Amino acid sequence: KILAGVDDLQQVKALEMRVDTREISLGNFGVHLPNLRELKLNNSLLVSVRDLGTSLSRLRVLWMARCGLSDLDGISSCSSLKELYIAYNNISDLSQLTWLDHLEVLDLEGNNIEDINQVQYLQLCCKLSHLTVEGNLICLKPNAKSAEDPDYNYRAEVKKFIPHLKYLDGIPASQT
Repeated sequence: KILAGVDDLQQVKALEMRVDTREISLGNFGVHLPNLRELKLNNSLLVSVRDLGTSLSRLRVLWMARCGLSDLDGISSCSSLKELYIAYNNISDLSQLTWLDHLEVLDLEGNNIEDINQVQYLQLCCKLSHLTVEGNLICLKPNAKSAEDPDYNYRAEVKKFIPHLKYLDGIPASQT
């Protein structure tokens, strides 16, 4: 109530806070915020997405940039997400994102994605139109073991995996 600045938590549609879940779990705090649509947790310390609990199924926009995340296990409980901003974490596995049917915008800038085949999981996000992957190893070479190849074009590879994508790294995806 103090963070939101209201007595009636049903009025809260957006919330911004920094948390450290190493010390205190958030539990199912979303139960108390039934109309929460946007949650900003940038620069928090989150051990896991599971620390957010399972009661954020109505959340539409989630920011978790620079939170020290190494995996997305538990993101499926945020089943209504349309926008997910998880730049500058340590994420390398995108398989958990396949459960996000409504996802339209995904920011993965500056993560640890080093295998272009991880992008294939995103083709199941049929509404995904804006994707940011710059700052990941896949922009330089297809996987960690391969040598850099001057003919390698990550934009063309991503477009093969996600033909319905409209923007890649802020540029129309059709421009390879």
